[in-house]
Parts: sequence; C-alpha cells; structure tokens
Amino acid sequence: MQPDEIDWKIINLLREKYQNNNAVARIMGISEGTVRQRLKKMKDLGIVKIKALINPEALENQQLATVAVNVTESSQLESKAREIAELPNVLDVSITSGRYDLFVQVLVDSNHGLVSFLTKELAVVKGVSSTESFLMLKSFNKYV
Repeated sequence: MQPDEIDWKIINLLREKYQNNNAVARIMGISEGTVRQRLKKMKDLGIVKIKALINPEALENQQLATVAVNVTESSQLESKAREIAELPNVLDVSITSGRYDLFVQVLVDSNHGLVSFLTKELAVVKGVSSTESFLMLKSFNKYV
C-alpha cells in the first residue's frame, strides 16, 4: 500500500512536530477518527512508526557509531541486514552501494561499548567478512 494524499498530509504534519490526532484533524478539516484510523493502518503496515527521538549530544556515557560491514556472499545481503538489525544496540541497518555492503548505526556505552558490540554481538553473525567503525564525534540535526 502506498500512502495517499491525505496520509501524506498527516505524515508531513507529524514530521514537522508532534501533534495529537485532534490537532491534526483540526488542521486538515477531517475527523479525529479518520486520522486515528489512517495512522493505525500505516503503523500496522510498517509505513510509519511514531516515537520520541533524542539528540545524541544529550546522552551521557553513550556513543553513536556507524559500522561499515562487508558480507561474504552478496546473495545474503538482506538476510544478514535483518539479522544484524535484531542485535542489541543497533538503531538502523542499511544496504548500501559502494565500498561497503551495509551501514550499521549503533548506540553503545561509550566505555568499551563499541568493542563489546564488535566482539560479542556482531561476531556471532556468520558471513561478515570485514568491518570498519566510525565514531560520531558531533551530530547536527540528528536524533535517535
């Protein structure tokens, strides 16, 4: 299912700032029930997820990092991406083009957290041939 024009208006209003269903309905000139039903349908279909995000600069003792991953068999890209996405501390996994197969964004304890992720969590995923880690020292307009 692709969102229609009304769905996109709801999505865009919520992307600007959090508003309850009543506020969205008033702005759009539709009923609160319509907003609620459409949001439920989009959530159930995995089109949208509504949650609070925090600026990583506000997180004490945690480190945001990106781990670039190569897998041994390109036919396993999607299955490895899904497997890695289920690991603790993983925020996001993307299949990429270029030098690396996957970009894995993680939020780890700043003291040895990345080492633990690489040696205890990611190491159990069979078929990972190499990794390269990048620590995010400062982020702009980034929320996790």
